Amino acid sequence: MIVAGADGCRTGWVVCRRGVDGVLDLEVVKTLADACEGLSILAVDMPIGFVAAPRPPRACEVEARRLLPGKTSSVFPTPCRPVLQYDDYADANAASRRLGVGITRQTFNLFPKMLEVDGLLREQPHLKRIIREAHPELAFARMNGGRPVLSRKRRADGYAERARLLAAHGFPCPLGRLPGAARDDILDAIAVCRTALLIARGEATCLGSACERDSEGLPMNIWF
Repeated sequence: MIVAGADGCRTGWVVCRRGVDGVLDLEVVKTLADACEGLSILAVDMPIGFVAAPRPPRACEVEARRLLPGKTSSVFPTPCRPVLQYDDYADANAASRRLGVGITRQTFNLFPKMLEVDGLLREQPHLKRIIREAHPELAFARMNGGRPVLSRKRRADGYAERARLLAAHGFPCPLGRLPGAARDDILDAIAVCRTALLIARGEATCLGSACERDSEGLPMNIWF
């Protein structure tokens, strides 16, 4: 089987594809649709499924934070679906506040990527079987015996620690640089590629109810 992991980057998406021979291949693609062909599973570090109001949040996010003590900030609060229509931060934040709680600038900056994944799954429903939401820090925690990796991945020690974990689990980083992507984007794509393999093998953990869907019928689960 061929699986892949994808992480958003400044020029599109970093995609790590694992071939049937176990060899990893990394590339940057402009759109996520460019990465789907021929895959059994594509694990994506981006929210899938949106609640109608900020409170209560998606159950899978609550569970993810519980599993990441000391690293809870890595699980960004997913915005509610109504605010995704806004292309101005002040308007989006105000709308979200009216519904219960505001959003951060960091969350707002992810709107284009969120909308891209959301649109792809709504326009091509068959991709729901292939594209799954994953989270790299949960993936690294699993590789680390269930303990969150507390070092910062953008620092040399944090990068090295995560690279060692990937290599120890059969996913050695084949390169350190890729035009259009940051080094930590590469590591995250490889980490969720391992999650994709676990999903394909039936060995992954799913957070949130398996039957939970948003208003558009999209699942609201995080896999690791």
